[in-house]
Amino acid sequence: MPLQNDFYTPEGQGAYELISIGRFELEEGGVIEDLRLAVATYGTLNEDKSNAICIPTWFSGTHATWEQVYIGSGRALDPDKYFIAVINQIGNGLSTSPHNTEDPSIAMSKFPHVRIGDDVRAQEQLLREHFGIERLALVVGGSMGAQQTYEWAVRFPDKVLRAAPIAGTAQNLPHDFLYTQTLMDAITSDPAWNGGEYASNTDVADGLRRHADIWAVMGLTTDFWKTEFWRDIPPLVEGLGWETFEEFQQNFTALIFGMMDPNALLSMGWKWQRGDVARNTNGDLAAALGSITAKTFVMPIEQDMFFPPRDCIPEQEMIPGAELRMLHSIAGHFGLFGFEPSYTAEVDAALSDLLAIEV
Repeated sequence: MPLQNDFYTPEGQGAYELISIGRFELEEGGVIEDLRLAVATYGTLNEDKSNAICIPTWFSGTHATWEQVYIGSGRALDPDKYFIAVINQIGNGLSTSPHNTEDPSIAMSKFPHVRIGDDVRAQEQLLREHFGIERLALVVGGSMGAQQTYEWAVRFPDKVLRAAPIAGTAQNLPHDFLYTQTLMDAITSDPAWNGGEYASNTDVADGLRRHADIWAVMGLTTDFWKTEFWRDIPPLVEGLGWETFEEFQQNFTALIFGMMDPNALLSMGWKWQRGDVARNTNGDLAAALGSITAKTFVMPIEQDMFFPPRDCIPEQEMIPGAELRMLHSIAGHFGLFGFEPSYTAEVDAALSDLLAIEV
């Protein structure tokens, strides 16, 4: 029986539609008999279906942040001009996931391993079969969404006209693998995790808190903490604010991750660790990135400690005609949440320039 978790509801995340694409075979050999993808759409698909934009989601994230921070009239991602589909990745808590599936053969600890490639194949199938979309004006995603953006551009070069990977790499590196393992170990070290067979996400509160503590150290920069930038961030819950950095960590980062499902985070973490477009070219990263035909803007965040520019730039240089558009946020990787108007203005400017290029 699926576990109830109010975090993963339309009330918690905003409206979405669950769309079944049927039986789906996974690259690691597992099968999801009825794969359902949670999709939020904005705008109207034009007659020739040339105005479609696909946005995959990042680790722990849903369509909600894209709706709140990046999509809007007059913005680069303008629903008055484009049909924008934000597709929640497999295992993120909204799409078919360990805790919400009604199939006991894949529920909870039995959920199969999912690859970045599986997400992209599922997204392509959904867009083609459900909406009749054969080509995308743009694929854009942040962090794990950037991993999927690269996978889209390599796996389906004839379908992707433009690509904008934000704060992510095409091939996960050892530092990221090890970091992600600490996140996963923080959850599984909680005895209440019970091998993935807990009765409620709240049972694993200690593991989720330790998981959040690691994010606070690496997801946010030393400048973020040193300058007390956190003081001006609005509280997530009215009346539950903060006067100290410890209270911010408790009432912001720990509060958010404490609402999530542990197995969903573990499923996404395993996938994140193994993101690698070179799997499409027998391990040859240069060949994979060299095959991209989409006009590509690689968009790292300058202070990102997960996907630093020094890891992103060599990949950008392997992509024919790709441009580097550096983003800046005092929050580092968590700049993706759009704390600063200057950051969102940079993203809008880059995406507007990219969408203006004739391809």
